[in-house]
Amino acid sequence: MYAIVEIAGKQFKVSEGDIVFVPRIESLEEGATTTFDKVLLVSSDGKVSIGEEYVKGAKVTATVISHGKDKKILVYKYKAKKNERKMQGHRQPYTKIQIEKITLSSSKKAAAENVEENKD
Repeated sequence: MYAIVEIAGKQFKVSEGDIVFVPRIESLEEGATTTFDKVLLVSSDGKVSIGEEYVKGAKVTATVISHGKDKKILVYKYKAKKNERKMQGHRQPYTKIQIEKITLSSSKKAAAENVEENKD
């Protein structure tokens, strides 16, 4: 089972037990559990549910492992024959999360709505 979920404006393909590095989410503390409901696609047992915008009733539960910074990215600007050189760099902050559970709506009504939306 896997899902494509939108976290902090970016899309990630996740499975249960995966560890994912996402853009830093300031509101979450280490050890906190959170739920992401912006699920774009869910695939389980060969059945694929695709939402018009998001899949209704689908949720991804994750636990925050830690916060940190990536490796330094260097930006070097150079203009020929002008003796102009400028080096800048930064470290992109991230949040490390572990995917605990992917749930699809247990109600038959929500599943039927997803199927009807996919037909159109």
